[in-house]
Amino acid sequence: MSKHGRVLVAMSGGVDSSVTALMLHEQGYEVIGVTMKTWDYAANGTGKRVTGCCDLDSINDAREMAVSRGFHHMIIDIREEFGSAIIGNFTSEYMAGRTPNPCVLCNTFIKWEALLKRADMLDCELIATGHYAKVREEGGRYVVSKGMDPGKDQSYVLWGLEQENLARTRFPIGGFRKSEIRAMALDSGFPELAQKSESYEICFIPDNDYRGFLKRKDPVAFEQLKHGKLVGTDGASLGEHDGYPFFTIGQRKGLGIATGTPMYVTEIFPETNTVVLGGKDDLDKQTAWVRQPKFQKVPELRGEMETVTKIRYKDKGTPATISMDDEHVRVDFHAKVKGIAPGQSAVFYDGDDVVGGGFIDREPARP
Repeated sequence: MSKHGRVLVAMSGGVDSSVTALMLHEQGYEVIGVTMKTWDYAANGTGKRVTGCCDLDSINDAREMAVSRGFHHMIIDIREEFGSAIIGNFTSEYMAGRTPNPCVLCNTFIKWEALLKRADMLDCELIATGHYAKVREEGGRYVVSKGMDPGKDQSYVLWGLEQENLARTRFPIGGFRKSEIRAMALDSGFPELAQKSESYEICFIPDNDYRGFLKRKDPVAFEQLKHGKLVGTDGASLGEHDGYPFFTIGQRKGLGIATGTPMYVTEIFPETNTVVLGGKDDLDKQTAWVRQPKFQKVPELRGEMETVTKIRYKDKGTPATISMDDEHVRVDFHAKVKGIAPGQSAVFYDGDDVVGGGFIDREPARP
């Protein structure tokens, strides 16, 4: 019988999740490793050898790690759930003129559900992942906070986790830096794992060509989107484009026109297949609206609250006042912010703690 109980560990085959499993095993937990097969890499159609998380090589690496340390490992197939939820959302968001972040959805709405379902089947009290974040209980609520390594912190993608899920979740590497995790892998006798590179592409688009992916999903629709309008902020025509889903707010390269001065995508109107271009200053905004908010540190948002709000994963965050505005959270930034992109997540922080988050929306229509 294990000293601390049984824990289900999500193992992608990378150094972070592998060291997570090693740490818990050495601490006396009965570890069951699980690798989630999310995508049919053999049929991805890119012609490129994939090296992302949970490809065949990564699955084998996770299994070898488990076998070497004498704990169980299994593979679970969640391609159906992943395809309908993550890939379906990815394409529908671009078609709605928004820029999705599939990693947020996958982490909080697919992987946790799949992990907890298997944890219950296997009598595992806890689940653990290799995220650089922390979780604690405070005042009867479970709160996610930033990992120690500021360059690797992943709290941004975890804003959607429910309280009952956080109660059973552990992030063992959240109190370490990436360099320390690599050193642990080396000291444990896994030099190749310690040097393993990281993949930053979207897992189901390993060639990083999201435009090609969208075209392959619905070629008829994209044929009909050709000859869309490129206009300036004054409404003047600047040319044509091949479809508004190929653009994101703040984009500068690949606009298909030459103006002599730098131009950026400032707005996207899917209803008219129109993309608006402007100067860098035209990206400045001081207000954002956030739909489908969830809160962690507080059960709900009452009145106004001072936060630091991040509008993308690598954003350093900007002080802001948040308040409820009908079904949206209104975010009033204390300084101008560039490139607020509908579809991305806005995450509210109180110090290092995640207050909550949601999806950035266009300004709601008023009656």
